[in-house]
Amino acid sequence: MKPRCIVHWLGQVPYEEAWQLQDRLAGEIANGERLPTLLLLEHPHTYTFGRRGQAENLLWDEAELARRAVTVHWVDRGGDVTYHGPGQLVGYPLLPLAPGGLQTTLSSGSTRLPQADFVSYLRKLEQVLIKALARFGVIGEQVPGLTGVWVQRQSVEQLSSSSADALLTWVKIAAIGVKVDVRGISRHGFALNVDPDMSYWDGIIGCGLEGYQETSLAELLDSTPSMAAVSEVVGFAFEEIFGYSIEWQKTV
Repeated sequence: MKPRCIVHWLGQVPYEEAWQLQDRLAGEIANGERLPTLLLLEHPHTYTFGRRGQAENLLWDEAELARRAVTVHWVDRGGDVTYHGPGQLVGYPLLPLAPGGLQTTLSSGSTRLPQADFVSYLRKLEQVLIKALARFGVIGEQVPGLTGVWVQRQSVEQLSSSSADALLTWVKIAAIGVKVDVRGISRHGFALNVDPDMSYWDGIIGCGLEGYQETSLAELLDSTPSMAAVSEVVGFAFEEIFGYSIEWQKTV
């Protein structure tokens, strides 16, 4: 029998509120009080900086941020800066990746999920989004040296392995940034561009990478699917890739 996973569609939730909700639910999962959980939602206009974030990658000043109603948060996921906003499907999988807690590295004394398991988790999240995009006729792909899901800008015979060359060939449709807490529960997750206001990427150097562009389903398709339709497809792709039996619930 497949393990069960609860999926919640939460609508639009302020970033700070969703972050606190992740903390609470992850604690319940670690204590055996809650099943693995996937939160699907949207955020108001938000920039988040991960553990590798550089302040200079925020290009708008305080006045412009206020005019655009953007909040800024420094958080504990991996990566640099990214954007969240209306029209973007955000997913936070809260999964027991290491049920007994993280391993201790003897050399440093730090605790962490083994690197191979961590990378495998990232690749699975990418596969979920690639499978979901395929349902809408969009070919999303993984790019060596880069995290997230990408769409080919133009047909090329061979993709260079260097990230710099890859940025000239691909545009990004989904970002991924995650954390595994000390009890082995995953936090944060992915953001898939359905129909957001793309001008908000002008305010940052996304992921700290110069020269790459973002795209969305609205830019790639003649008819943009609803957020409800995309959420449903992503949920079932998640079920298949991670091997869960999902149960949809409206409230947490």
